Amino acid sequence: MNLLPSIPSKATFNRLLAGAVLLGTAMAATASHAQSIETIAREAYLVDYDTGAVLLNKNGDDLAEPASLTKMMTIYMLFDRIKNGSLSLKDTFHVSEEAWKKGGSKMFVEVNSDVSIYDLIHGIIVQSGNDAAIVVAEGIAGTEDAFAHEMTEKAREIGMTKSVFKNATGWPAEGHMVTAHDLSVLAHRTIHDFPDLYKFYSEPVFTYNGIRQHNRNPLLGTSAGVDGMKTGHTETAGFGLTATAKRDGRRLILVAMGMHSMRERRTEGQKLLDWGFREFDNYHLFKKDDVVSSADIWLGDTGKVDLVTDQDITLTVPRKDRKDMKVSVVYEGPIPAPISAGQQVATLKVQIPNQDAQSFPLYAKTGVERLGLVGRIGAAIKYLVWGGSNG
Repeated sequence: MNLLPSIPSKATFNRLLAGAVLLGTAMAATASHAQSIETIAREAYLVDYDTGAVLLNKNGDDLAEPASLTKMMTIYMLFDRIKNGSLSLKDTFHVSEEAWKKGGSKMFVEVNSDVSIYDLIHGIIVQSGNDAAIVVAEGIAGTEDAFAHEMTEKAREIGMTKSVFKNATGWPAEGHMVTAHDLSVLAHRTIHDFPDLYKFYSEPVFTYNGIRQHNRNPLLGTSAGVDGMKTGHTETAGFGLTATAKRDGRRLILVAMGMHSMRERRTEGQKLLDWGFREFDNYHLFKKDDVVSSADIWLGDTGKVDLVTDQDITLTVPRKDRKDMKVSVVYEGPIPAPISAGQQVATLKVQIPNQDAQSFPLYAKTGVERLGLVGRIGAAIKYLVWGGSNG
């Protein structure tokens, strides 16, 4: 005769551990509900480097001409080869006549000369040299067309879903298009993938062939924390900027395109970065393996099990909303034993006003064995007499 009752109903035992816990020090901003600020940029995308929270998205997925912002991808391709060991900073590339005669912004390399990769990096980042970009393209892939094809392939590989490259410079070409979102992905990957090489983006000035040129990034050295990345301009693309800044341990990435002047590019870049740092902050809820709460167990050799997270949980949220954020642990319980260590048994839910809820899995810290027959009978009797779990 089976004296063990069935597991109590979901309606009876579904609960929020400790209720809906209100945490005044944690908030969240989701990409689907980016906040708004007016900007004259045609496209603008502002994202937190650590959390991926999108703070501003104005036409961020629209295709647009990148102009010299293209060279961020050219540099990424070069950095990638330096990292994997196929190239070094001391290696040289030959300057073809095609590269030497290219118009627009120039590093002023000499035809038939050999230029070190170290110098070419400076020539592309600091001086925005079209000639330097073509030298790199030809040195890596043989032709600029072949290199552009590789650029697009690499773009897909690193998460740039829409951008297509037709050259290494950003010279206007049919089909040569990017999105502001994709450029933010490229900026993030550059910083993350090449922490030792990214420092080149902070160089304020470079002299080559006796010609001294300053970095075209208008915020470098003038806006707090800005340490890269790149500008671009053509008549049809307008003035564009990808900039990143780090303040008090927090980094933002900004892409702003389609502005009308160098002054607009500078003032809008400054304004949007300042706004992002001022209006939002990062809040650290839990570290990996932290015990978040505990869950009731049904017919186990212990009445509760600790719940842990398998990741650091850091959220970016508007500062004004943090007092209204709710964090809760949800599970259907009591949870029937046996339970394995590391088994997902609950969910951490974070709710911010006017935002979609965010969810994070929670896992049993330790295993729980099922009670033997005698123990299960005792638990059943206890439940029939007193109700509740066997804890």
